[in-house]
Amino acid sequence: QVQLVESGGGLVQAGGSLRLSCAASARTFSRLRVGWFRQAPGKEREFVAAIKWSDSTTNYADSVKGRFVISRDNAKNTVYLQMNSLNVDDTAVYYCAATLREFGYGDPARYDYWGQGTQVTVSS
Repeated sequence: QVQLVESGGGLVQAGGSLRLSCAASARTFSRLRVGWFRQAPGKEREFVAAIKWSDSTTNYADSVKGRFVISRDNAKNTVYLQMNSLNVDDTAVYYCAATLREFGYGDPARYDYWGQGTQVTVSS
C-alpha cells in the first residue's frame, strides 16, 4: 500500500516557477516509481515526469523537457516537481502517482496509487 500527499500548487504568472511536493509512505521504496501527471479541463490526463526511486532514473514529457525537474529526497520520502518558465498551457490539476510496475512510466493506467491532486494556474 502506498499513500501520496501533494502540496505546492497555486497561482503564478507566466514565466514564473512553482515547486510541487509529493510525500510518500510505503512499505518499501526500492521498486517504487513516482510520476507526475496533469489534467486540464476537457482534456485527458497526461504524463509529465517520472522518477525511479532506486536509482533516480528520470523521464519527461517533451512538452516540459528543459523546464521541469523531478527529484526525490530519500530522508523525507518526498518527490518534487520543480516547474520553471511556466506558461498558460501548464494550467491543470497536477497529480502525483506511484507504481511498482517496471514498465509503462508514461501510462496513467500503469499507476495504482494516486494523490488527491493540486491545482496549478498560470496567468498571462
